[in-house]
Amino acid sequence: MKISYILHSTFLILHSSFSLLPSIALANPEVQHKNYAQVPVFSSDETFNPEPLEFNNSIPPLGYPEEPPQSSSPSEFDIYRLGIGDSIQVQVINFPNLNFQDDVDLGGDILVPLVGKIPVLGLTLEQVQQKIEAGLNEFVVNPEAVVALAGLRPAKVTLTGEVFQPGYYTLPPGTILSQALQEAGGTTTEADLRTIVIRRRLPDNSIIEQQVDLFSALQNGTSVPDLRLQDGDSVIVLKVEVGTDYDYDRRLISRSNVSQPEITVRVLSYANERIGNVNLPNGSTFVDALTAIAPNPDGVKINAIALVRFDPETGRAVTQQLDGKAALTGDLSQDVPLQNNDVIIVGRNLIGRFNFVLNFITQPFANIFSFIRFFEVFNGN
Repeated sequence: MKISYILHSTFLILHSSFSLLPSIALANPEVQHKNYAQVPVFSSDETFNPEPLEFNNSIPPLGYPEEPPQSSSPSEFDIYRLGIGDSIQVQVINFPNLNFQDDVDLGGDILVPLVGKIPVLGLTLEQVQQKIEAGLNEFVVNPEAVVALAGLRPAKVTLTGEVFQPGYYTLPPGTILSQALQEAGGTTTEADLRTIVIRRRLPDNSIIEQQVDLFSALQNGTSVPDLRLQDGDSVIVLKVEVGTDYDYDRRLISRSNVSQPEITVRVLSYANERIGNVNLPNGSTFVDALTAIAPNPDGVKINAIALVRFDPETGRAVTQQLDGKAALTGDLSQDVPLQNNDVIIVGRNLIGRFNFVLNFITQPFANIFSFIRFFEVFNGN
């Protein structure tokens, strides 16, 4: 009776969301990783064998639908253009009575002594200097102006892609890229820090782009690129493309301060001890999860634990059997890195029930939410 209810609920979940499925090609490149076990993809007609198995497949990384952006000259991104709320200080050589400081008003103007208002919106400091000198030239002989920033406006930027909390952010003046990523809750486990795209619109409505590589700095222990964001910038964190993660150290990224600080792992355990969700620091491994859930060795065999992960490329549940005892005694092949929304199933009987129900599912999960909902229904019954 319980199995029927689970199947009925599962088919409702899948049917309601199946119409939203995108067309995604199956990709399963063979990727090598040092010391860590890989999670295989099972086809829909395979059954789950609770006995220890050897897996050679790996979860394929996600692709990204957009074409690679064209990089712009870094010097263009070093130029600061004035906007509403900026403040400038002007010194006129040999004419101290013409020195002034002013804010760019809502109309994009500043007020220059003798000259009056001049438009400066979108101009560089050098261009503003030229306009001030041209205006003062009607009143004094060969004026020479020195223009400097006295105060910067906040930067309103957009962060999208593989960040934990995408959206619009108002950042303090001078905020660099890595700080902006932290403000958005960090990057997800699928983020490609080798290629972060920054787009900036110029006064003539043209758009320039620059790609920033944060991964190399983390890998080599060098300084992080200090590109400073400006008002109106868009930051796009791409996904790791299929087949490009051979040398991409996800564990290094997960333990950095640009990644999301926590992940949620769902635990399905033996009867009368439903543990539910466990929050772990990003970069945690299977052993960290075992330590957090502390399964009772007298009530369950911890050498029979299943790790289930959603594969967005196929819409399927990807399963691997792990030996908890071996992992706790130092077997790195069993101490796999965890990802956000992983599911851990403890106990052979529960693994068997899960496999039985999963074999009846012929359609892929529409998205991660359908995957999560399936386990909520399964664990509740």
